[in-house]
Amino acid sequence: MSLFVTFEGGEGSGKSSVLKILNQRLIDEGYPVVLTREPGGTPIAEQIRNVILDKANTDMDPWTEALLYAASRRQHLVEKIIPALNEGKIVLCDRFLDSSLAYQGGARGLGIDKVLAANMFATEGRFPDLTLFFDLDPETGLDRISANSAREVNRLDLEKMEFHQKVRASFKQLVEQYGDRFVVIDASKSKEEVAEEAYRAIKSRL
Repeated sequence: MSLFVTFEGGEGSGKSSVLKILNQRLIDEGYPVVLTREPGGTPIAEQIRNVILDKANTDMDPWTEALLYAASRRQHLVEKIIPALNEGKIVLCDRFLDSSLAYQGGARGLGIDKVLAANMFATEGRFPDLTLFFDLDPETGLDRISANSAREVNRLDLEKMEFHQKVRASFKQLVEQYGDRFVVIDASKSKEEVAEEAYRAIKSRL
């Protein structure tokens, strides 16, 4: 069976590391899995990613940012995600629609409903089957980024703490609004504990 799983959370929440662990675990169990990310995932979408996250683009208008994310998402969806789901595969995606709602809709102040409308146009109403929200205090997440010299530091990492706190609050609002597809993961635990909790959530849907 196909399953579209998205991994969401603030900066430094560890979702990307856990995603790789679960990808390999599911492959080892014989599941057909596609691992991908947003913004990006396909050559065109990755080019848009470079524009969005470039640290030189500090003057980017918030709506320009939101629409670039939506454009990247559209390309990613039609070129990679939908074909994989049609083939009965499990798609594990690092960020998707909810990141736009939390970051641009909530933290940027554009309005979650307005950003949702733009993305519904771009995705033709496609939602994930399951969304794992890796919940972590923003201070801890940014400390993790500072301590990890191998991690890419992008434009969003450089935002003020207030921005990251708004992101977390917006994600929690989305959990309340779309509780049927969300599972909240306590990302303050060890990587092994977090990975196991996320694994159980995915297996419960298979």
